[in-house]
Amino acid sequence: MERISFSIVMVCLNPGEKLRTSVESVLGQTYPDFELLIKDGGSRDASLDNLPADPRIRVEKRPDRGIYDAMNQALESVEKKEGRYVQFLNCGDAFHDETVLARIAEAIEKQEKEAGKRPLILYGNQYNLKQKCAVESAPQINDFTCYRNVPCHQVCFYAAALFAQRGYLTGYRVRADYEHFLYCIYRAGAKAVHTDVLVADYEGGGFSETPENRRQSAREHRCIVREYLGAKKAFAYRMVLLLTLAPLRTKLAENENWAFAYNKVKTGIYRLGKGKRT
Repeated sequence: MERISFSIVMVCLNPGEKLRTSVESVLGQTYPDFELLIKDGGSRDASLDNLPADPRIRVEKRPDRGIYDAMNQALESVEKKEGRYVQFLNCGDAFHDETVLARIAEAIEKQEKEAGKRPLILYGNQYNLKQKCAVESAPQINDFTCYRNVPCHQVCFYAAALFAQRGYLTGYRVRADYEHFLYCIYRAGAKAVHTDVLVADYEGGGFSETPENRRQSAREHRCIVREYLGAKKAFAYRMVLLLTLAPLRTKLAENENWAFAYNKVKTGIYRLGKGKRT
């Protein structure tokens, strides 16, 4: 078996000082087997000139048609070999501490033995800087999780082979990463496994959180879940969320005054359920 190695992909356009902060969180990792691939869409703010001189950094600079097209361009040069894992870290976000990759590599090595030939997605948790609290990802991936609550791409490590057949569908302007996650589960036969590692500090307030893009996100979500889950199941899950006050719970999760308490309760429920299954 090949030693686990990582391609950390970061896409940017005129990112300013945020780029260096994110880059330094990657370069500070204690695990040595990684590359940092920065895909720049043509920045003019000199942010690339301020990058540390480090042989693990690879910069590709060419025009793109948005975030997902930029991610696809980066994937073109990522080796799809055994033992290679890909993670997308947004510019402005950062690894939570210097041990993230070491702990993820250890978890992957254990899970690969159990997964056999199935490609693996290992995912962890995130820390929301805006709400000042940790957010636990769902402990298991099932149909309802895929409808409601898949882990954000900043905390996911994908077997590179999952991008060999296709990358992100750029027709989805906001939800292409969500669609690709479901593609990996339902079409590519991936095994998704949760680990308790706190992977990324999430800046918040990004591309998908503007009012216009939230509306677009909802439209794309309806289309994607019908494709992968079917109209009947998607409708049933929508009713479940309405009956369990999901819109109110979302507001609590995003409110700076309530987010910490809300996520503490959610984490307790997740871990109680996880304990019952083990």
